[in-house]
Amino acid sequence: MKLTVFGADISSNDVSCSQSLINNIKKDIPKLEKLGAYKAALTNVTGDDLVISAYVENDLLEDINREIIQIMKDNAENLGDLEGISEDPENAGEGVSYALAEVNSDVYPDSVILHFDTYGGEPFVEDVANAAISAASSMDGVYDICSPVTGKIREIPGVGYVSNETDDPVICATIDGLESVGTVSFAMIGAALASKNTYLVKSQTSCDVIPGSVIVSASAFMNGNVLDLAVPFENKTRILR
Repeated sequence: MKLTVFGADISSNDVSCSQSLINNIKKDIPKLEKLGAYKAALTNVTGDDLVISAYVENDLLEDINREIIQIMKDNAENLGDLEGISEDPENAGEGVSYALAEVNSDVYPDSVILHFDTYGGEPFVEDVANAAISAASSMDGVYDICSPVTGKIREIPGVGYVSNETDDPVICATIDGLESVGTVSFAMIGAALASKNTYLVKSQTSCDVIPGSVIVSASAFMNGNVLDLAVPFENKTRILR
């Protein structure tokens, strides 16, 4: 089984996702499970970008990926990142962000998903995302983690190609046991926030930061349930007096 994750800007503005867009995407998520996904959800809403994630058996990966893109197309207020997808690498443009990781089929599937939004395509966002990947890569409890963000043309199974101009990365790590979700997620969030001009936001927070900054949302996708990790992270980092 795999965790497949898509991030895209399909909003009508540059700072937020409308509630109607969010609601419409959620209404179409059951289509993925009818097609064969084990679980699927709208896991992150970060500034004007959103993320659809699904747990899927290997032989259905391409079908589920195509359906995720179709759901985005059907509900897009603006085609945005969808226009960058191409059937060949030469014509690929700035497109959807993508992450993929293996899932341990012997346990209930749990994962951590971090999604980044830039206002002006700030290039240091790749370093921020990769810092979070590095933080998780050597931790106990991590079953698999997505490939590093490389800034190269990328092939997405069943969908096509996107170019190195894709600038709002999404990353994921799959977890080997529920008790490790907290430790892994907090390490990833901490690594991201240690980078310059990077701010953790709750899901559905608009991108109200000075350009030159990056915002990141963090979600735990636990057997189909979605938890906004900004809330427990904020609680745990309060200074007790």
